[in-house]
Amino acid sequence: MIPLMKEQLDAGKTVSFVPNGKSMEPMLDGGKDMIVLKKPEGRLHFQDVAMYYRRETGKYIVHRVVKVMNDGTYVMLGDNNFEREYNIGEDDIIGVVVNYYHKGKMRSVTSGTYRFYCDFWYYSRPFRHFGRRVKLSLKKRLGKEDQVGR
Repeated sequence: MIPLMKEQLDAGKTVSFVPNGKSMEPMLDGGKDMIVLKKPEGRLHFQDVAMYYRRETGKYIVHRVVKVMNDGTYVMLGDNNFEREYNIGEDDIIGVVVNYYHKGKMRSVTSGTYRFYCDFWYYSRPFRHFGRRVKLSLKKRLGKEDQVGR
């Protein structure tokens, strides 16, 4: 499927498909929502969502650009992830998201609502990370207490 997608993108067309996984939640519900890709026109920008090939794992991934490095590479991060992926090069990029369908409704990546979402989700990340750590710690503690009381 990927060679056909690349062929279509290289011909200047867009490609639509339904990605799997939970890494881009809440923007995308894996296996349900659809994204529309096009070939990037020049360098990607902060907060662009792109599909790329990860050589270490041999997988194709859809994540957001969180940093454009001076050496020409990108730092990528899924909206629902906390570990960044480094050294994503221009040659790794397959396409950039121009539109997506969430719960059956088309959304543009140029809309004000989308831009607000991007800013809010990115800048609230430290608080979400802290909340997740507290939640996991409580689960661990409660699990141990339940075992002690038995």
